[in-house]
Amino acid sequence: MKRFFVALCLSIATAFAGSYDIEEFTATDAGSPDNYITAEFGGQLKTAPADEVSSLQDGRLVVRQKFTDPFGESPTAYQLYQGGKGDLSGLVPMTAEGVEYSRLVTTRIYARRGMPFDDDIEKIYFDGKAVYIPGYSTAVAFIDGNMVQLKGDESAAASSSDDEEEPAKPEVASSEEEECDEYDPDCEDEDEDEDDIDVKGDLDESNSRADERDYAISDASENATDRFGIADEVRFWTAVGLSALAVTGAVIGVMQQMEANKAKDAYDDLDLIHATIMSGITNACATDKEPAACEVALRQYADFTTTEKYSLLDLEKRMDTNKKTQDSYTFARNLWFGVTAVSLTAAIVLFVW
Repeated sequence: MKRFFVALCLSIATAFAGSYDIEEFTATDAGSPDNYITAEFGGQLKTAPADEVSSLQDGRLVVRQKFTDPFGESPTAYQLYQGGKGDLSGLVPMTAEGVEYSRLVTTRIYARRGMPFDDDIEKIYFDGKAVYIPGYSTAVAFIDGNMVQLKGDESAAASSSDDEEEPAKPEVASSEEEECDEYDPDCEDEDEDEDDIDVKGDLDESNSRADERDYAISDASENATDRFGIADEVRFWTAVGLSALAVTGAVIGVMQQMEANKAKDAYDDLDLIHATIMSGITNACATDKEPAACEVALRQYADFTTTEKYSLLDLEKRMDTNKKTQDSYTFARNLWFGVTAVSLTAAIVLFVW
């Protein structure tokens, strides 16, 4: 019995752990080319087998497209489309260290940790060596329940326009400076701004300080996002565990109910025999001078023979044992059904949250 429940729990946990994998590519929509992938067959892309993505020839590209029904009537579907490699100069090639490339083709990929399960990235490109996602230079995936980081070299896709610097504004001659009135608020604002912005000194140093401040703000925002993301992930897997506990509790509760029914049937059978015997004793002692004493005597010495010989007292002891057994299984049934109700309620709250 214990092995059965352990196997049940493990099978449930395994089912949830594999939920990030894309088992089949079943979408029937036609593949459309774009700036990154070009079509070679009648203006459309042809489907590509998942096991061939890792061995693409040079100049070929595969795009994985996610199709979601906005009305929720059809399940989410995926498909792989193959075509020629377009202009990838604006994309960052990403790889995951220590992970087989084929696993990245068949797993959901997210922009960052903590994203909802259904919010994986919709369009991802593969060239057999790296992964390309428009607008992203990093991403995450979950392989066998473990999170892996996809990283890339942003310098490969940097645009030359980012290196252009805005020319510095000419300095204003002291003779042309506007004289400030002590009651002029605009003049006071300009004085305060001059304390923060160096317009006469080293512009490179000023830009460097501004960049450091922006990076610090970005890092703080990312750290906060990661913390909230981890909390979302913990809630999700806690809900999964509670769901498994609810299923286990329901199964055990049903089995306890079956055992309680067996004990009740045994008690009812003996109770019928007991009632028949007591009716015979009452009728036999009805004509005696002391009916009560007669019944006590017959109850004490009455013997019955079936497969074994036992007295009325033995019969009543067996009935008492069956009753206690029934009560024990009934209590266990109520306990496990209670565990199921509490676990299921908590899981629903965590899933909705």
